[in-house]
Amino acid sequence: MAEADPIRLRDRIDTGPRFTDADAIRLNRMFRGADTMEMLRAVIGDGLVGELATVSSFGAESAVLLHLVSQVDPALPVLFLETGKHFPETLQYRDDLVARLGLTGLVNLRPDPELLAKRDESGLRWSYDPDGCCEIRKVLPLATALAGFDATLTGRKAFQSATRANLPRFEVDTSDAQGRLKINPLIDWSADDLAAYIAEHDLPPHPLVAQGYPSIGCSPCTQKVAPGEDPRSGRWKGWDKTECGIHTPLTDDGELPPGYDPAF
Repeated sequence: MAEADPIRLRDRIDTGPRFTDADAIRLNRMFRGADTMEMLRAVIGDGLVGELATVSSFGAESAVLLHLVSQVDPALPVLFLETGKHFPETLQYRDDLVARLGLTGLVNLRPDPELLAKRDESGLRWSYDPDGCCEIRKVLPLATALAGFDATLTGRKAFQSATRANLPRFEVDTSDAQGRLKINPLIDWSADDLAAYIAEHDLPPHPLVAQGYPSIGCSPCTQKVAPGEDPRSGRWKGWDKTECGIHTPLTDDGELPPGYDPAF
């Protein structure tokens, strides 16, 4: 592939956005037809998008992206939201996978203890206000951690749900006002592609997948999924909610939209 023009990065003291929609469009065109590893070598190895981290849930298919990342830079920061509500199997899987892949940049992000004491003293907010629980335990800790990064890698795939079906590889992160770039390296991978890659590289599966959990989040808000159902249909079952909020666009006022705004 021909050498690409560098993407303009704003100085950190500039209050304007790091990236614009035009930058995302140009990157999507630049890497049209490129395979995933070629793209990752450019954005990780060549520093094409500035300071970069990957956000991982260490869920059902996380091993694929983490393995790809480890082939380019095993020291890349890997941000994990330690909500205090994960399945024990997820925490063990995180530790096993980090050791297996030689990842040295793991960062466990925990909610603010004072905020938890004030707004979720019982630890049961998930049962009556899952948006508020996600806000405290996921959205706010991640927003704080991402202040020093220009771009993030995600593990989202188009086949996972209707809300992800048309996502591009590169997009501007509209969940805050910083103009951070969000990169979805596996967006065009199918379930068969993932399974083949896992088999080829002998990657360990998340232990809960075999028990009927194709999408795994916090234990109180994750249920088993029947064959043929949307892989994410077990998340927040019974609630009008499909995302935790970290991938949710802000309104023009800089707030989460209705359905994600916690009822504090």
